[in-house]
Amino acid sequence: MTVVQEQLDSTFAALADPTRRAIVARLARGDATVNELAAPFAMTLPGVSKHLKVLERCGLISRTRHAQFRPCHLERAALDSAASWIEESRRVWTERFDKLDEHLRDLQAKPSQDEATQ
Repeated sequence: MTVVQEQLDSTFAALADPTRRAIVARLARGDATVNELAAPFAMTLPGVSKHLKVLERCGLISRTRHAQFRPCHLERAALDSAASWIEESRRVWTERFDKLDEHLRDLQAKPSQDEATQ
């Protein structure tokens, strides 16, 4: 497995959790502290921190230090790579479905053997 594949696997695994997706959506609006990220959830700060560690390990977020604050920041490159993979897969499947549609139209347009012999 390549590094890119491993990165995609960890990104999609991290995004499989609704809490982590909500955190990523919040960070898309701007940096936030752990307390700010924890506010909408009915969980402890250590619980939110575990989610943040998962997001940080896969490269979706980073944390910086500003005095006593450690704001979280969305790393768009990891999202861009997942989006690129999704778009490429969509392109491939769209092409395949288009070819299948064309093949089915060709089959429907041809007379059946019974019709040809009558």
